[in-house]
Amino acid sequence: MPRPTTRVLTLLELLQAGGTRTVTELADRLGVNERTVRRYIDHLIDLDIPVESVRGRHGGYRLTPGYRLPPLMLTDDEALAVLLGLITAQGTGTASETATAKIRRVLPRRLADRLDTLLGTLAFTTPARPAAAPDTAPDTGVLLTVADAVSHHRPVTIRYIAADGHRSERTFHPHGLVTHNRKWYVTGTDPAIGEERTFRLDRITQATTRPGTFTPPAGLQDPAQDLLTRLATAPHRHHVILHIQGTAAQIHTRLPPGFALVTDSPQDGWSRVELHADHLDQLPPVLAALDLPFAVEQPAELRDLVVALADRLTRSALRKTTGRPG
Repeated sequence: MPRPTTRVLTLLELLQAGGTRTVTELADRLGVNERTVRRYIDHLIDLDIPVESVRGRHGGYRLTPGYRLPPLMLTDDEALAVLLGLITAQGTGTASETATAKIRRVLPRRLADRLDTLLGTLAFTTPARPAAAPDTAPDTGVLLTVADAVSHHRPVTIRYIAADGHRSERTFHPHGLVTHNRKWYVTGTDPAIGEERTFRLDRITQATTRPGTFTPPAGLQDPAQDLLTRLATAPHRHHVILHIQGTAAQIHTRLPPGFALVTDSPQDGWSRVELHADHLDQLPPVLAALDLPFAVEQPAELRDLVVALADRLTRSALRKTTGRPG
């Protein structure tokens, strides 16, 4: 039988879920009689937890705002989700660090071990650590399963929904976990086709570790750099090659990693830039905003679009008007 303290904490967790809970409902959930529920409520009130009694046909008990924050009752997934949000949040403020430390101190050892495994496999594409957007946050169970597979070189079977809605199931050899642009990715090899692949974790609906282990390929690239290379060279309608006079850091102010692959050339100060795009007309304003000398190697269509933009800007600069332009 659970001890009374355990039941009182369970009662607090039920109330923190929100809404009004009837005495009968609470008694059923706790496995006690209604008189005992009222005694447990008194225990919470003695701890300065603001429990309110609601009268009437649909009455019962609920939490109300109080002077103290009630102790948080988190499930395993909720605790890990909070920690991951704090750890991968942009910046490293004192409040974030102390909150992380407090939660980690009370995390069960098995969960702490899984969290450490995850953090040991995680890479970031930028020094800042942007947290995943709510609509792109991966399922915690999927994330931990994939992290364990990365750490121990185990095959994993995933169920995946592609951007076009196509569903598939495949066995995958994961090499690394990466966060980029507020999204989570896993890089690795698809042994069925012998090709390197990258998957968005929020599109994996289920992940199951398979028996056995695999040997990572020799000369495996850093997962973060591997992801950026794949994103920059992903197939689109147009393959663009530019030569820009500037460093990779200067160029990435307008053409970020994951969009453009930049190769520095220290000898002459020019860099080779390769990218893929579906709409070329979006590139001339971006190149103009770089304010760096550049040349278009391919395609010729982009060169024409740059010339057209330059002509429009020149005409606007030379136009003289009084009042509203005609």
